[in-house]
Amino acid sequence: MPRPELQAPPEIFYNDSEARKYTTSSRIIEIQARISERALELLNLPNDRVPKLLLDIGCGSGLSGETLSENGHHWIGYDISQSMLDIAVEREVEGDVLLGDMGQGLGLRPGVVDGAISISAVQWLCYADKSSHEPRMRLKAFFGSLYRCLARGARAVLQLYAENMNQSEMIMTYAMRAGFSGGVVVDWPHSSKARKEYLVLTCGPASLQTALPKGKGEDGEMCSDEDDSDDDENQTVGVYERNRPRKKLKVNKKGKSKGKQWVLKKKEQMRRKGNDVPPDSKYTARKRKAYF
Repeated sequence: MPRPELQAPPEIFYNDSEARKYTTSSRIIEIQARISERALELLNLPNDRVPKLLLDIGCGSGLSGETLSENGHHWIGYDISQSMLDIAVEREVEGDVLLGDMGQGLGLRPGVVDGAISISAVQWLCYADKSSHEPRMRLKAFFGSLYRCLARGARAVLQLYAENMNQSEMIMTYAMRAGFSGGVVVDWPHSSKARKEYLVLTCGPASLQTALPKGKGEDGEMCSDEDDSDDDENQTVGVYERNRPRKKLKVNKKGKSKGKQWVLKKKEQMRRKGNDVPPDSKYTARKRKAYF
């Protein structure tokens, strides 16, 4: 059976009948609960018995949100399928659910969320369902808004089913460009059916406190360092650095950056044309520091 992402956009694929079938399936309920528990474990929230405000991206009918509620947390759910959210309201889930497209950004205030999870949702951004959809721009909007709404040092754990390595690399690239640090944790890397990939992201630079945990292997035990092979397919942890692109210097045809003499020459040309140009000073064309 082809992947759901290849059949139709999520808001169409998960219609009333498909959404109800998904929610009432005992197998789906069990898988969602197990993955949600693992995602909550990877969030590594402080054990201070204080409820946290969490984000469930692609919450569907609220199956993963139930795990958050059972652990005493408040949550906000996002989903693009109206049918899924109708069932969530019908089931009287404890979280607040919102209809929205994560590819257009989340639209939350900066720094208000203590953590975020997503179960089997982010890979949908890699597919262009409309002529106006560009996967790279949608990933950029999503990760940029997610980074802004998370509190400093908070984590986001995104479980996904990438179709191939190119999709995984594209998703990770735009997460790093948004400012996240982190990497991929793989549970049961040697199993074709049980294998699960979690994108574990931290809002801010990497540190000793944000070190990634090991993936789970056979019998649910954590993999040892010896289990981390050089084979990308069987690796349990992949660590990546933040990669915020810097602004490029203007370069002339000869490949040299445009300095003060070039700026003064251009200002003089503008004056001859009768334009209003600010007077020259010691600050003209002064090179700015890369960071404050």
